[in-house]
Amino acid sequence: MKKIEAIIKPFKLEDVKNALNQIDIKGLTVSEVRGFGRQKGHKEIYRGAEYEVDFISKVKVEIMVLDDAVDEVILTIQEAAFTGEIGDGKIFILPAEGAVRIRTGERDKDAL
Repeated sequence: MKKIEAIIKPFKLEDVKNALNQIDIKGLTVSEVRGFGRQKGHKEIYRGAEYEVDFISKVKVEIMVLDDAVDEVILTIQEAAFTGEIGDGKIFILPAEGAVRIRTGERDKDAL
């Protein structure tokens, strides 16, 4: 099993969710996060005063999948989150030891 974490632009969340639904991904976790990469933030003007925004608002989508679904999930997220602009995000793939459904005690594949 793998845990896939995708950091995407907030307005692309609905597109990513719908695309993952199309490939039968049953569950995901979403968090509002802030950070920066190559963008290094940006400047904004509020009531005539310019100020630096160091951290950009993003959304983190977390999904647990079986090994054989990893490539399809990554491609799906890439296509759905793509804008062609800087800051489209990143996808991280992490090994997962296992999963347990709290209610039933089911493990690993059955828990997903």
